[in-house]
Amino acid sequence: MALSDTDVADVVDSLSLDEKCSLVYGAVDPEGTATGYVPGVPRLDIPELRLADGPLGIRIPGRSSTAFPASIAVASTFDPELARRQGVAMAREAKASGQYAVLGPGLNLVRVPNCGRNFEYYSEDPVVTADFAAAVVEGLQSEDVIATPKHYVANNQETKRLVVSAEVGERALRELYLPGFEAAVEAGAGSVMTAYNRVNGTHMSDHRRLVTEVLKDEWGFDGYVVSDWFGTASAVGAATAGLDLEMPGISLEALHEAFGIDSDAEMLAEGDDESIPAGETTTPKFATELKSAVESGAVPADRLDDMVARILGQMARIGLLDGEWGDGGALDTPEHRDLAETLAARGTVLLKNDDGALPLSDDDDVALVGPGVAEAMLGGGGSSEVTPAREVSALEGIRARTDGSVAFEPGVERVVTPSFFDDADADADAAADFPGGKTPDVDAAADCAREADVALVVVRDATTEGADRETLRLPGGQDELVAAVADAADRTVVVVQSGGPVALPWRDSVDAIVESWYPGQADGDALASVLYGDADPAGRLPVTFAPEGSYPTNAEERFPGVDDEARYDEGVFVGYRHFDAAGSDGEPTYPFGHGLSYATFEYGETEARGDDAVAVEVTNASDRDGREVMQAYVRPPTVAGVERPTRELAGYAAVELAADETETVELSLSEHAFRRYDDSEGWTVDAGEYVVEVGRSSRDVRAETTVSR
Repeated sequence: MALSDTDVADVVDSLSLDEKCSLVYGAVDPEGTATGYVPGVPRLDIPELRLADGPLGIRIPGRSSTAFPASIAVASTFDPELARRQGVAMAREAKASGQYAVLGPGLNLVRVPNCGRNFEYYSEDPVVTADFAAAVVEGLQSEDVIATPKHYVANNQETKRLVVSAEVGERALRELYLPGFEAAVEAGAGSVMTAYNRVNGTHMSDHRRLVTEVLKDEWGFDGYVVSDWFGTASAVGAATAGLDLEMPGISLEALHEAFGIDSDAEMLAEGDDESIPAGETTTPKFATELKSAVESGAVPADRLDDMVARILGQMARIGLLDGEWGDGGALDTPEHRDLAETLAARGTVLLKNDDGALPLSDDDDVALVGPGVAEAMLGGGGSSEVTPAREVSALEGIRARTDGSVAFEPGVERVVTPSFFDDADADADAAADFPGGKTPDVDAAADCAREADVALVVVRDATTEGADRETLRLPGGQDELVAAVADAADRTVVVVQSGGPVALPWRDSVDAIVESWYPGQADGDALASVLYGDADPAGRLPVTFAPEGSYPTNAEERFPGVDDEARYDEGVFVGYRHFDAAGSDGEPTYPFGHGLSYATFEYGETEARGDDAVAVEVTNASDRDGREVMQAYVRPPTVAGVERPTRELAGYAAVELAADETETVELSLSEHAFRRYDDSEGWTVDAGEYVVEVGRSSRDVRAETTVSR
C-alpha cells in the first residue's frame, strides 16, 4: 500500500536541508546499472531511485534485454493495445534489472523528416502520438514503474539541440506539440523530462509557463519533472520554473568514467562546435548551487519541499517507500520475444506491390542483397541503444523460412549506425566483415540478382541522437545498388529499414517496396513472416513520405534555423496537413496512413453514431485473410478569417477479416480533430457540419458522412 500524501509530507518535514538537496540531483550509481541515480537517505529508510534508458527497451550497461522495434514502427501498427503491452513488458524488464523508472516514451512530433531521433517518436499526427503515449504510459505504470515521457517540448531536431530556440506560436503548441504530453499525464505518468532546446527564447528547464503553469497547474501533473542529462540551464531559474530533479548531477568526465562513453558520444551529448561554449552545460547546477540559493531565499524553501515531495510521492506510489515494490519482474521471456516479433511484423508497411510481386512463394530462389542483411537492425544511435540476448538477421530469417535457395551479396560497404557506447575502432573493424568472406561489389550483386527468381534488396539509413540527417537519400551508394539490381533482376523487392521518411529515387523501377523501420531483435523473423504472407502487412504510415524539398521545414529559417532560432512559421500545417494545403504543388510520394495489404477490402456506407463515432461496413473481398486499418478524418466547416487544415485524423480502427467476411466497424472520433486553439478564446469548436471521411489513408477516402457541432 503506497504512502498517503500526508505520510510523504511528514517524511519531507523530517529531512534536513542537506538531505533534501541530496534528493533532487543525481550521482553515479554504485552498481553501474542506472542511467540516472538518486541516493536515498538511510537515516529515514528512503531507498535509492534508479532510472533506466528507454524507449526501445531497457538499456543496462553490460546486460541484455529485449530490443523492441523503434517507436515509429510501433505507431505504424495503429494498434495502441500492442503499445500498452510493450509498456508492460518494458516495466517487467526494468523491474528484473532493479530499475524503478524508464526514461520514455519519446513523444516529440515528427516535424522535420531529417531529425536523427525520429525513430524514437511516434508520428507527425498529434492524435496518434497521444494515443500511443497514453498506451505505453499505462503499461509502464500498471507494473509500478515510473514512466518518463520526453522531451518536453518542441524538441523536433537534434542540430544545435542545446541552444536552438523553437519559435512556435501558442496555437501550434496546443494543437500539435502538447497533446501527446497531456495524454501521458492523463494516463498517469509519474515523471516528465524537459528538452534541451529553448522555446520562444527560454530553455525548457527554466520555462515556468510551460513547466509550472501548463504542465503542473493546468493539467494537474503531480509527478516530478526531470531534466535531460546536462540539460539544466540554471539552478535558481530551473528550480523556480518547476524543475524538480537534475540529471545526472555529476560531471561529464565522471559520466565518461562510469559508462565508458567515447569521445564521439561526448561530442554528440554537447552538440556541435557552434552550439555552446565548451562545458557550459556540463556543470551540475543543483549539486553546487541549490543549497545556497535556498539559504539566501532565491529559491523558496517550500519550492524545495515541493520538489522533494513530488519525487518521494512517486516513489511511494510505486511502493518503494514501504518496501512493497519488486514483484513481477521478468527479463527476455518468450512472451516478450513474441511481442517484439508481433510489433515488428504488424508495423511493417507495404508501400508498393505491383503485379503481385509479394508475397513470395515458398520455393522462390532468392538473391538477398544489401550491406546489412547479415545483422538485425536494432535501432538508431543514442540513449535508446539496447543489447538483446538474441537477434535474427534478414539472412537468417529468410533462410529459415524458404524452401528455395538463398544467395547473398552485400553489394556495398556496411552502413554503420553511430553509437554512443561502442568503441569506434571496433565499429570500423566490424564494418569490414561479411558472412562467407563476401566483399562489396555492385556487379556481383547484379549478377546474383539476375540468376534468382526474385531479388530481395535490404537497405538502411543510419540515424542517431545528437545529429540530423543531411539528406533523405540512403547512405553509402545503396540507391545505386538498388538501381543496378532492379536493372538486372526479373523481380525486385526492396526492404527499407529507416528511422523515418527517406527518398526512394528508384521506386518506379522496382516491383515492391516494404518499409520495416528499425524492427529490433526479431528483424529477420518478422520480415520473413510478412514477405512470405504468413502475416498480412498491416502497417500504415504514421508519417508522410515526400520529396525532400517539399516538406514545410525545407526553408533554412525553419530548419535548422538561423542565429539559433528555428521558426515554426508553418504553424499547424505539419505533415499531411501541409501537403493537403499545398494541393498539386505538394503531392506526397506516399501519404500519411498509406499501406497496402495482400487482401482486398471494400467499404460500404458510413453512418454517424451520435456526435463522436461513425460506423462503416468493410468486406474482405479476396480469397485470403487480411487485416485492415480504417481511418476517419474530419473536415471542418469554413470560418471566415480562420485557416484550418483540410482534414485532421480523428480516429482509426484495425480489424482482422477472413476471406469474404464482412463486419461493421465503429470508429470513435477524437474531439481534438474538431476543436482549434484561439489565442484569445482558448479552445474553440466552431458550430456547423463536419464531414467525416473514412478510408485507407489521408488521400484514399472510401466513404463519408457528416456530424454536427
